Amino acid sequence: MLPYAPSSVAVARQRLSAELSNAGLIASAVDDVVLIMSELLSNALRHAHPLPSGQLKVAWLCSDTQVEVAVSDGGACTEPRAGRPTLSSLGGRGLGIVEYLAERWGVRHEEEATTVWAVVPASWPPRNGHHELSETPVLREVG
Repeated sequence: MLPYAPSSVAVARQRLSAELSNAGLIASAVDDVVLIMSELLSNALRHAHPLPSGQLKVAWLCSDTQVEVAVSDGGACTEPRAGRPTLSSLGGRGLGIVEYLAERWGVRHEEEATTVWAVVPASWPPRNGHHELSETPVLREVG
């Protein structure tokens, strides 16, 4: 759980980047996942309400094959969708970036929350021809 504040983007970026780097994910994959999470969190701050607690929830799940990131908020008047901004538009590219970098993304509506999630293929450096995680995949939450 993070405060419903712009400063939360930097906190989440730093924690996610450190954890994925420490797990051994290659740097370009870490950059893609962190960028996607930043876009999802920034969109939640710009377009949605906080959760009933007044906060946002950021979580990720890392496995041998993929990394899923998710941002939950209190919902908005509109459904998150990738825009098609003009070249002169100042914004509206966030979910387009997510759509481009992610294998897939979507929106889940729960009781009091809307969760926007994205899945990115995990890229690990080769170790004797394959990579194995040393622990069972775990859902991580910032907070």
